[in-house]
Amino acid sequence: MAGNSFGEVFRITTFGESHGEAVGVIVDGVTPGIEIDRDYIQKQMDRRKPGQSSITTSRKEYDIVNILSGTFEGKTTGTPVFMILYNTDMRPEAYDDIKHSFRPGHADFTYLQKYGIRDYRGSGRASGRETAGRVAAGALARKLLENRGVSVLAYTTEVGGIKSNQFVESAIEENPVRTCDPDAAPAMVEKIEELARLGDSCGGIVECRVRGAIPGLGEPVFDKLDADLAKAMLSIGAVKGIEFGTGFDGTRILGSEHNDGMDKNGFLSNHSGGIIGGISTGQEIVFRIAVKPTSSISVAQKTIDIHGNEKEIVTTGRHDPCICPRIVPVVEAMTCLVLEDHFKRHLAMHG
Repeated sequence: MAGNSFGEVFRITTFGESHGEAVGVIVDGVTPGIEIDRDYIQKQMDRRKPGQSSITTSRKEYDIVNILSGTFEGKTTGTPVFMILYNTDMRPEAYDDIKHSFRPGHADFTYLQKYGIRDYRGSGRASGRETAGRVAAGALARKLLENRGVSVLAYTTEVGGIKSNQFVESAIEENPVRTCDPDAAPAMVEKIEELARLGDSCGGIVECRVRGAIPGLGEPVFDKLDADLAKAMLSIGAVKGIEFGTGFDGTRILGSEHNDGMDKNGFLSNHSGGIIGGISTGQEIVFRIAVKPTSSISVAQKTIDIHGNEKEIVTTGRHDPCICPRIVPVVEAMTCLVLEDHFKRHLAMHG
């Protein structure tokens, strides 16, 4: 099954299924001699794991990361890092009633069309649980980026039509929605809880900021930094769109307004989101992603089974009514993976 690896120099391969024995990742291209320990990685895993609050899935996975290779005496060795997380709260029998039906919004139909077989237990590889390996690998990349003076921060800016109106960085990890607006957080939580009671779901918008990236990252023409970030974000199952800087709002202003002028002190604006011509400018990199409503809902929907028979389906089980809170660390992880890969490519060229 192709499409399980990502990156050029800093490269990852994820493995495992939602209700299989385990999920995990193999990371190649890790700089040797970097101090890292399991607790550092576990901190990021804890941000992604299920069961964090009343607005996330009740599935109880502790996501304890086990590092089986690539480190010695607390430092990376330069060899592939193998990390595995054993699943502990699998309930594949919960999907027996729908194993022959296609759930709307899920990859059931497309996976069967492509491979002629599908793992119906919680979507298998198409499950959001696959991202656990990405977050583990992203923690390694984050540590390498910290040593380069780079920071990556993502947060929720909109949920179910409720928008944030201020940016308070200290509030992000202090509310269950991981929004940057502490005043908007209660309304967002209330909206998600209301939809959960109704058996429905909602989506939202997550923004990401990268600080400390040097100018010159990116490989034109087809490996632009923003193109690789877009691929990384759109590889996350729930993401349906991305914009950089001013993004789609840039279509509503003039070129004289949108262009980022310069003086002797640098850029005068950042409508480009820190990337011009596919190469970083040294400014803050800013982008936003559109997160669709969770596909697994208990509202009755029309579908067909594998024989083409029309039927009505209700998806039961333990699912997030809104994916935004738990997708935030995944967005950060994928961003870190892209940036570390491009740093290594840049240094290989320039030394």
